[in-house]
Amino acid sequence: MIELTRLNGKAMVLNSDLIKTAEASPDTMLTLINGEKLIVREELAEVVRRVLLYRAQLLAGVARRLEESGEMPRAAALSSLDLAGSGTEQDAQGI
Repeated sequence: MIELTRLNGKAMVLNSDLIKTAEASPDTMLTLINGEKLIVREELAEVVRRVLLYRAQLLAGVARRLEESGEMPRAAALSSLDLAGSGTEQDAQGI
């Protein structure tokens, strides 16, 4: 969740996963995945910065929990798998 400011000055908290597009025209307009449009006071670059910071904090929390549980090596191994099947047969066999 990121905190943003509506044009009327009221603060709001938005689930950043709901943002489909963000445009500066000249106000920053966010289009959500449900089609709703929000205009906020923050500049486009600031909205992007807040979204990236929020997601980095989430990933850092996951990494801490994996490290504490001793599952980091397993997670790293899983992240290197080609789960989409786009690799070659030799990749799948580990050759």
